[in-house]
Amino acid sequence: MINYLLSLFLFNFAKEVFFLVDKTKPIGIFDSGVGGLTVVRALMEEMPSESFIYFGDTAHLPYGDKTREELFSYAYRILDFMQKNEVKAVIVACGTHSAVTLPRLEKEYPFPILGVVKAGARAAAKISIKGKIGVIATQATVNSLAYTRNIKEIDYRLEVYEKACPLFVPLIEGGYLEGEEIRRVAAEYITPLLKKDIDTLILGCTHYPFLSGVIKDLVGDDVILVDPAWETVAEVKGILQAKNLIQDKLASPWHQFYVSGDNCSFFKVGRRLIGEVIDKVERINLA
Repeated sequence: MINYLLSLFLFNFAKEVFFLVDKTKPIGIFDSGVGGLTVVRALMEEMPSESFIYFGDTAHLPYGDKTREELFSYAYRILDFMQKNEVKAVIVACGTHSAVTLPRLEKEYPFPILGVVKAGARAAAKISIKGKIGVIATQATVNSLAYTRNIKEIDYRLEVYEKACPLFVPLIEGGYLEGEEIRRVAAEYITPLLKKDIDTLILGCTHYPFLSGVIKDLVGDDVILVDPAWETVAEVKGILQAKNLIQDKLASPWHQFYVSGDNCSFFKVGRRLIGEVIDKVERINLA
């Protein structure tokens, strides 16, 4: 038994060292679909020399109506895939996973795993003047009360109002980013939060920033929108800098995109959202 425990310790230690020494390794990013491309957009602006692997779990979207057991099953498969591809860090570019699975998973893998919930909570707490913060997110994220919990840990006096927006993800995945239907749905979801006199609104699903124009027209200039993607990327950058894992500025980064479902739809909508950085999308089965 002692020899077994020693071997296990040495194996885990070796993995830890291996993952910490090579700055040329990619960053892993995953979401249920195209929503995590908001994180890709922020990453490419803040850390343009970094290579990355993106996985969109399109076969199982939307995540917001899935059980905890289902979400953990998906997450383990995706993170095992990332580990096989020797990523140096993973960004959980999904509010649902950040709220539900990340607290356990971040302790079980040798690379840093960061989500968007804590980053969004910090940004909103810092910005809000009235102390009244709205959150729009998936049903699973809202049910977890992860944003409320994280914001209250920063300042218990802050008031937090969360609202599930189940139609947003299917509409965005379908490429519907503007128009009367989107405006009607947005008004239905967000008007109750405006009645609470919020001054800050967290876009608590990474899909939602693609509707920023519609949402901003609805809430007006008195409400500040918080996109957790930027705060999350800044946090990842700080961790990699501390470990001396930032890629050299003269490096030639590469980008790979994978999905579990329809790669043609992801390619079409993804290129509309972030442009020609997506030149190929490969469909793979992680089961």
